[in-house]
Amino acid sequence: MNIIEYMEKYEYEQVAICCDKGAGLKAIIAIHDTTLGPAFGGVRMWPYATEDDAVTDVLRLSRAMTYKAAAAGLKFGGGTAIIIGDPKKDKTEALLRSFGKYVNSLCGRYITTQDVGTTVDDMEKIASETEYVVGLPVHLGGAGDPSSATAYGVLRATEACSKNVFGSGSLKGKVVAVQGLGKVGSALARLLYQEGVEIVACDINDEATKGANRQFGATIVSPDEIYDVDCDIFSPCALGGVINKDTIPRLKARVIAGGANNQLAEDDCAQMLADRRILYAPDYVANSGSVIQLALELGGHGAEWAKARIARIYETMEQVLARAEADHISTAAAADRMVEERIHSVRRSKRIYR
Repeated sequence: MNIIEYMEKYEYEQVAICCDKGAGLKAIIAIHDTTLGPAFGGVRMWPYATEDDAVTDVLRLSRAMTYKAAAAGLKFGGGTAIIIGDPKKDKTEALLRSFGKYVNSLCGRYITTQDVGTTVDDMEKIASETEYVVGLPVHLGGAGDPSSATAYGVLRATEACSKNVFGSGSLKGKVVAVQGLGKVGSALARLLYQEGVEIVACDINDEATKGANRQFGATIVSPDEIYDVDCDIFSPCALGGVINKDTIPRLKARVIAGGANNQLAEDDCAQMLADRRILYAPDYVANSGSVIQLALELGGHGAEWAKARIARIYETMEQVLARAEADHISTAAAADRMVEERIHSVRRSKRIYR
């Protein structure tokens, strides 16, 4: 990857490479855009096969965070960090505190929180070295794990899509294929079960699938078979890039709405879905519940404020659907236009010295 060329194309502000041999830290922090406020986004720890894979992931995730925060109406920009390593083997207090020092060196331009491979307890260790961290444990005044908030937002987006496609926002009796039963996927499965949904699920973790079968009566299939399930709604809740030229022809769902980031492998996948009359809920709209909940830590809002704000994802999704229909474009393109219009309008406003 030509990093500078990619940054110019998508208007990134900064990429910081962080190395601390003594602590075993190899990390990348990407700041995409701070027009609306400081860059906000999680720190992901993952054993990437190559440095190119790590760079590609952090750049895509940070840009998605810009769009997610803007779509949620928040006063934040987009950023993301990744730590290269296996969270089960390589994570130590020294590594996390070293990462916190690098976050602190950015002087508030980037605010971190948890993501894949990191936890609420990890945020507490990072907070030993910087104040620019949210998602802290509740006993420390934080909002705690945001997975349930993400799942609730996905549920609301799914209901809006269901009303558009099936004529009713009720999900009762629908068949939903949930890909991934991690924190968000399992929380979403619980909510769907409570709504009377028939769940088909997969995960690479056998304990997770056994739990979903036992608690929610979920039918379990293999990770590859999930694309072929005869269902009403497909819900990607694992890693990104799962909606691609190979998987799209296999899908039987009428709606795609899930908690994973960067679900579309390529931009033209959105039009491929539209051509097949599959309604796609743009991931950064559907999964913005966690960002909204974590914003309460920074804004001093209560849990009820966050829940009410997350519930409004339903209305945001309706606006995206209406824009897509009016402009004769995909839902992904419609969401992008709405976000970019907000960012550009703020960027054009007169700058006042302060």
